[in-house]
Amino acid sequence: MAQKPLPHDHGQPIEQEFEHMPKEEEFQLVADIFKQLCDPSRIRIFWLLCHCEECVINLSSLVGMTSPAVSHHLRQLKSSGLILSRRGGKEVYYRAADTEQAQLLHHMIEDLVEIACPGQ
Repeated sequence: MAQKPLPHDHGQPIEQEFEHMPKEEEFQLVADIFKQLCDPSRIRIFWLLCHCEECVINLSSLVGMTSPAVSHHLRQLKSSGLILSRRGGKEVYYRAADTEQAQLLHHMIEDLVEIACPGQ
């Protein structure tokens, strides 16, 4: 990326860092993932799915929400690529995606609320 002259020189090496700045599309991906953090219920559901694979009915019971409300959150998480689903008979089971983004988000959530993963 070409060096961009700045209107004010504050004596900081920002021009060198600017050369390594990710593209705007990459920041959009991060923003889309962070949008999932705007609802505490969605964060709880995602956290649970990082530790187990579960159906909507059981998730509803675990988080004390209606099935339609849980389904709404699951659609949001799935559209962002943070969770996956599979059909088993009449049930659809959900779990966290095996992606670096999902793993980082899981660990970030745990670090921020200072809770430990079960079994660790």
